Amino acid sequence: MKFIFGLGNCESKFDNTPHNAGFATVDLVANKLGCNFNKKKLDGIIAETVFNGDKIVLIKPQTYMNNSGECVKKFVKKFKIDLKNILIVYDDIDLKLGTIRFKQQGSAGTHNGMRNIVQELQTTEIPRLRIGVGQPPEKMELADFVLSKFNQEQFLIFKQGVELGADEILNFIQG
Repeated sequence: MKFIFGLGNCESKFDNTPHNAGFATVDLVANKLGCNFNKKKLDGIIAETVFNGDKIVLIKPQTYMNNSGECVKKFVKKFKIDLKNILIVYDDIDLKLGTIRFKQQGSAGTHNGMRNIVQELQTTEIPRLRIGVGQPPEKMELADFVLSKFNQEQFLIFKQGVELGADEILNFIQG
C-alpha cells in the first residue's frame, strides 16, 4: 500500500497558486488513475484505487499547509505505515518553475508544511517530491508570492512541472 500526500491549502481561493502545487499534482495523478477525491478521513480528503495490484491512497490534508504533519501523522499511526511507502508532494521556491526533484530523505528546508511533517514524525527519512515554483519577484514577500495566482505564462510552465511530478509519482508507485 502506498500513501501519497499532496500538500496545499484547502480553500478554493488557493487553487492555482504556488503553495498548492502538491494538491494540483495529486489531482492529476487521481485523474490518470481514474479515481476521485470523494472521502474524508483523518483530516484529509482521499482518493483510493488499485494500481498494478497495489492499493494507492492519495491524500490532500485539510489542516492548512503549516499543520500538514497532523494529518500525515494520523495516517501513519492508524495504518502503521512504513515511511518508505509514503510520499510527500509540495512546492519549492528553491527549484526553478516547472522542475521537480525527488529525494528519499532530507531536511525540510524552508518549507513550513514539510517542517511540520518532520516535527510530527520526528524523522527526516521521509520520501518527498518537490515541485519547483521559482523565487518570488524582488521586493515581494514570500507569503504573498506562494499564495498568489500565476500569470498565464507562469501557469503553463507550472502545469509542465505538475505533469512531470505526476509521472514521478507513478514511478514511485511502481517501485
